[in-house]
Amino acid sequence: MAGLTLILLLWTALGLYWSNSPAVANVVSLAQQSAKAQGKQAVVGYTTAYTLRHLADTLLTKPGGYLSNDVTPPSIFLDNMPSWEFGVVIQVRDLSRAFRKDLSRSQSQSTEDPDLAEAEPLFNFNNDSWILPSTEGEYRNAIGYIDSYMTRLADPANAKAQFYARADNLSNWLRDVETRLGSLSQRLSASVGQQRYNTDMAGQASAEQSTPTEKQTQIKTPRLLVDNVFYEARGTSWALIHMMRAIEVDFAPVLEDKNALVSLQQIIRELEATQEAIWSPMILNGSGFGLIPSHSLVMANYISRANAAIVDLRELLQNG
Repeated sequence: MAGLTLILLLWTALGLYWSNSPAVANVVSLAQQSAKAQGKQAVVGYTTAYTLRHLADTLLTKPGGYLSNDVTPPSIFLDNMPSWEFGVVIQVRDLSRAFRKDLSRSQSQSTEDPDLAEAEPLFNFNNDSWILPSTEGEYRNAIGYIDSYMTRLADPANAKAQFYARADNLSNWLRDVETRLGSLSQRLSASVGQQRYNTDMAGQASAEQSTPTEKQTQIKTPRLLVDNVFYEARGTSWALIHMMRAIEVDFAPVLEDKNALVSLQQIIRELEATQEAIWSPMILNGSGFGLIPSHSLVMANYISRANAAIVDLRELLQNG
């Protein structure tokens, strides 16, 4: 009995330790150190590529390692950290796609970078595969291809590896971020239940959809999934803070030309607010103006504000 109690206490301690998300890193400084260690310069695009690598590597090397595919205690009993990991994974996948599709190509008819073409499908591998092959193994292989791209990118003698810091490329990636945050905001708001009007066809008088839907629907996240959505949003925001800081460096001339640098900095500030310490032992789900707070609604507020700033930033990039 004493041995079982000791095991349970150990599992509890490990679970609490592994459930702490990593701190936000200074990816700009780390990217410069990485380039210096290779005897290279942190050329345009190097910081963003390093950030993609750093986020993927952090998933594998943080305390407890990658937990989403674990099948043993105590991680099999944890759900907050796997949800956080999923939020990070989604952003890693989106950025790796942006690298392959836009950031490393000068135009739609240009060829894909071979390393980035290999890395993207590996990042899109099943996020909870335990073995044959394991998710960690596929992500490590993807990181290897990102390393190869970064080495070639920083090599002045290699003109085939490129990063194009253009307003249209940045706008395309921000559009993906915008849709992700918009969905998260809606899911967070649904934690307390909402009666929503159907706006699917708004503004499209002649548009059609495959099946009819009700004019109003009741949307509510099941209580046991409220914390999962919250931590997915927290992981998403954590990843985006790093990405936005890298974008601030690599797209600095573009942002300054569009007078949009302050808009990006406001996005970063809103996202940083999502990482404040949680003092409650659990995610509370009170009503909006009730006695008990709703952590999900607070998170939805910051996510929505960041998303609105992204909409403004895209407008400046396109028309500024």
